[in-house]
Amino acid sequence: MLITVWRTLFLFFAVTCALRFMGKRQIGELQPAELVTTIMISNIAAIPIENPGSPILNGVLSIALLACLEVLFSAILLKSRIIRGIMIGHPRCVIRDGTVDQKELRALRWSIDDLMEMLRTAGSFDISEVLFAIVETNGSLSVYPKFQNRPATNQDLSMLGITPPACEAPPVIVVSDGQLDRQALRYCNLTEERLNRLLQERGLEIGEIFLLSCNRAAQLHIVKKEGLR
Repeated sequence: MLITVWRTLFLFFAVTCALRFMGKRQIGELQPAELVTTIMISNIAAIPIENPGSPILNGVLSIALLACLEVLFSAILLKSRIIRGIMIGHPRCVIRDGTVDQKELRALRWSIDDLMEMLRTAGSFDISEVLFAIVETNGSLSVYPKFQNRPATNQDLSMLGITPPACEAPPVIVVSDGQLDRQALRYCNLTEERLNRLLQERGLEIGEIFLLSCNRAAQLHIVKKEGLR
């Protein structure tokens, strides 16, 4: 039993390191070759766990070999457009100039229900609002809405005379559960003495704070620990 536990832990770290070496992607973003490699690695890792008599080194070497092959294959795809087109494919435009391309839907073996589901996933519930919709090589759908249905941008707002906020940099967590992050404090152009003064004005101490965020304009958002008045 103890041997199985140690073999499982060792292979867990080996598989984790191999996947980290291959790169960061979510399952929905994996290309076909990457998905196949991931499945094969998981199956290979299961063999030494299910068969205690199987040498664990064989599993580790196989996992390392698959990870290296996937990285090499990715490098080849970067250099060759032909191979990339064969192995990964090309994006397919299923809505063009506001018109559904039924031929592309048939080629993808998508029904109109499949298309509507993907549109809803992309945040578009009305197909008449879509100008272009493109099925990417990983199976996701990219939607480009019509002009009147696009969200307003900061440039659009500036044309209406709306001024941007004084501080555009995002706030950071300065205090987390009573612990001060001095690197975040420097980001906010604050000293510890000034922060203490700001807190004293509110009748608080750092140890009483559950969450404190701050931006570069020294605007604080404070959440006190529960149980404090």
